[in-house]
Amino acid sequence: MESPENLHGPAVGVAQDATPTTVDVDTAVFLLGAGVTTLTHPLLYVKLLIQVGHEPLPPTVGTTMFGRRVLYLPGFLSYAQHIVKMDGKRGLLRGLSPRIVSSAISTVVRSKVKQQIDVLFKNGDQQNSLRKVVKETSHEMIIQCLSRVATHPFHVMSVRCMAQFVGREVKYGGMLSCMVKIFKEEGVAGFYVGLIPHVLGEVLFLWCCNLLAHFINTYAVDESFSQASAVRSYTKFVMGIAVSVLTYPFMLVADLMVVNNCGLAAGLPPLSPVFSSWLHCWNHLSNKGHLFRGSSFFFRRVPLTSIED
Repeated sequence: MESPENLHGPAVGVAQDATPTTVDVDTAVFLLGAGVTTLTHPLLYVKLLIQVGHEPLPPTVGTTMFGRRVLYLPGFLSYAQHIVKMDGKRGLLRGLSPRIVSSAISTVVRSKVKQQIDVLFKNGDQQNSLRKVVKETSHEMIIQCLSRVATHPFHVMSVRCMAQFVGREVKYGGMLSCMVKIFKEEGVAGFYVGLIPHVLGEVLFLWCCNLLAHFINTYAVDESFSQASAVRSYTKFVMGIAVSVLTYPFMLVADLMVVNNCGLAAGLPPLSPVFSSWLHCWNHLSNKGHLFRGSSFFFRRVPLTSIED
């Protein structure tokens, strides 16, 4: 008969083995990310179609709460119903597979790069110092840039698969056929179309968000305020929302460059000019007043200059 010590021994071992490992954490993060990606994909699908300027449904005339007459463009629900009508419910998941693979690669790259950064750079700065914020943001920027470089080819495949809805093409199918088609027509460079504005937007977002949150928490939030710690915990989140609006044009330009002149109707005249560079695309959108096209899913409206009564 075993002694009580022996009986308790395996239990202790089980408890020690139950400690989550890095692989377990990465797996949990991937599964969570894949679930979120699947749930939010229809939103991003509709957003992309709006970004490329595809408006298959006619606008309706309405008035604002102040009596101003406007044209209301179809929102997310109307647009999604149109996609379902054309392609069925599964049509809302067009281009999802590359995004899930991208999420998995991003999880691995971020985890590995963060481990290396933690080993190379020790944290010895004061908790709220500007130097610490700059150091952490620099590390976040490295992680984000490497992750973007690793996952951008799958972003290109996903965007082009979704953009086929505009012209009802079947040029890009599964991921393997997408890779072969892009490589044959454009070479390795084809997998990194639109990378520069995407990276610039993400880097600008990181620095603006982190620095603004730091300065607000340091100089605007009074220590004597009883809810100071709670306010500080939400500052970065609020700044993220505000800064994302300012950096949105970079994301728009990046997605348009992915589609531009790739053989799909969404990236060719008359729907879109052929752009020589992402700066050319930016200037075109700026001149048309379309730099924030697709930034809203609801209450999309175009002011009417004149409507006959």
